[in-house]
Amino acid sequence: MHDFCFTIPYGLILVAGGIIGYARKGSTASLGGGVGTGLVLILAGYLSLQAFHKRKNSYLALILETACAGILTWVMVNRYLQTSKIMPAGIVAGISVLMTAFYLYKIVTGGNHIPQKSE
Repeated sequence: MHDFCFTIPYGLILVAGGIIGYARKGSTASLGGGVGTGLVLILAGYLSLQAFHKRKNSYLALILETACAGILTWVMVNRYLQTSKIMPAGIVAGISVLMTAFYLYKIVTGGNHIPQKSE
């Protein structure tokens, strides 16, 4: 599975969560963190997709995705440990842990598998 297949939906979930957090609680931290991180991930996913179309890997995008997911994991695990609230901290922490592991796997295995060009 290619990283952009998960990165773009992950970014969209974060953007939606940031907007919902702001709409429900007036939390500018949710708005800034969710929308900001989500847009960076969507951009990284787009860069990876464009590189894939050129039959290349974008290690810049993969490193950016890993860094965002790792930072979100750290922040949301700490928030969950402080508040013990499943929503949103526990859910985002869980998703971010999985995404960080996925991105690290992609780095270790050499990025996206580029299929052979058929003649």
